[in-house]
Amino acid sequence: MPCRTDRVVTAGAAGASGAEYAGPVIAIERVRMAFTDRHGGVSAEPYGSRNLGGAVGDDPAAVAENRAKTAAEFGVDQVVFMRQVHSADVAYVTGPFGAEPPALDAVLTDRPGLGLAVLVADCAPVLVADPVAGLVGAAHSGRPGTEAGVVTALVEAMAARGGDPARMAAAIGPCACGRCYEVPEDLRERVAGRVPETWSTTSWDTPALDIRAGIAAQLEQAGVADIRHDGRCTIETPDLYSYRREQRTGRFAGYVWIGD
Repeated sequence: MPCRTDRVVTAGAAGASGAEYAGPVIAIERVRMAFTDRHGGVSAEPYGSRNLGGAVGDDPAAVAENRAKTAAEFGVDQVVFMRQVHSADVAYVTGPFGAEPPALDAVLTDRPGLGLAVLVADCAPVLVADPVAGLVGAAHSGRPGTEAGVVTALVEAMAARGGDPARMAAAIGPCACGRCYEVPEDLRERVAGRVPETWSTTSWDTPALDIRAGIAAQLEQAGVADIRHDGRCTIETPDLYSYRREQRTGRFAGYVWIGD
């Protein structure tokens, strides 16, 4: 059975000339969103080639070049990367953290030209924006983050700074789908006990979790109605990194920023 998709926003592609680039940009008024793939970078295998993750064993120089190349292609001045730890912690930012980012899993900003990045390889990158308030946010929501409610915490933090969930638009990027994300029965019971929409079964009829469905439900419950999907399954899509498929691999990213 194919992965569930709603409205699909594409990301990661080759241009008309065949040259690889960071990915098509989703425009929502002044806000820009995008999801990269694994192509068009300089990393060697098994990270080939646009690995953006700095803690996976790749050559730091290659990661730095990939990050700089991606930022230049998107036209952002600076990019905030987090030290993601599967929490529900959120921070307001006005610039990059530097060499030692704090442990957190969601960030928000009102600074034009400042990119927010969330690194993934099966977890869901979730991008949220209120163009009227001039606020954007990014969250890393895998199984623990979805269970902890990191996306809900991000929407609440944006609302505390003047955002209105009714005006917000969200994009849930590629992640492990509910037909592939196999888990033990007791884990499915526990997570679905907190987020019922995550309950799923694999295509081979074993317990699974649908984190995309859970995140979408959390966004709806927080008051966000405009929810968009890049519905590709990371496990099934070779153009994307997948920890479950490859173990030793890189990370792609979701980016969101306010344009000039």
